[in-house]
Amino acid sequence: MLIRYKKNLEKIAMGLLSFMPEEKDVKKLQQTIKEYETNPDWHLYLWKDDDILGAIGLRIEDGINAVIQHISVNPSHRNSGIGKKMVGEVNRLYNDKYAVCADDITQQFYSKCDENEDKD
Repeated sequence: MLIRYKKNLEKIAMGLLSFMPEEKDVKKLQQTIKEYETNPDWHLYLWKDDDILGAIGLRIEDGINAVIQHISVNPSHRNSGIGKKMVGEVNRLYNDKYAVCADDITQQFYSKCDENEDKD
């Protein structure tokens, strides 16, 4: 289940985002979280089953595109479909109002999710 990021989940969200190569630096990670907290066009969601296992973040560009810029799953829960489920939920939430797409960093994974959708 996708839940909206809240400040009390900051440490968990930072831990998940730190698995992304461009978010390894603590200062960069803190800036990213601050942006999600303060910028109304940045939206961060966490994936919760029993525990919080993943994070997906997007930014709204020009009021037209919802650009997925972060996708991260706890390493011990990878390859179990969580990333694909998060992408599917973001598509479901935003497709009516925006064109959902991915940035350069998340594009390869996003495309893979799209390919798998066609096969289902």
